[in-house]
Amino acid sequence: MIELSSRERTQPPPPHMVWESLAAPRRPGGRQWLDLHSDEVEPRTLRAVEPELVVWSSLWPERPHDEIRFDIQPTKDGGCSLRWTLLTPAEAPEQAVIDRLRHRLNFLINAQLRFSFGQ
Repeated sequence: MIELSSRERTQPPPPHMVWESLAAPRRPGGRQWLDLHSDEVEPRTLRAVEPELVVWSSLWPERPHDEIRFDIQPTKDGGCSLRWTLLTPAEAPEQAVIDRLRHRLNFLINAQLRFSFGQ
């Protein structure tokens, strides 16, 4: 797999809460933070190791073989560090495409998910 983009930021909740929100973003009674655009599809959880790893299928039908990896580590303040990494098994697309995908993932994870925890 080729890394197209990655970003790491802290999240206020503990690792198990972030893991749960990523492993099952549409579970009944869970936080509803994953608002997809009309050109995006629901991700499938491909791999999950609680509370440190979740791997999703692609959000974008035009890039069906891409994966999104989430690495979750505890921080000293009781929260966690969350790194998302966009991966592809194929050739990297044009930089403009990477920039668009990176921006969208960053918004979903470092805005929408974070805001769902009240931050």
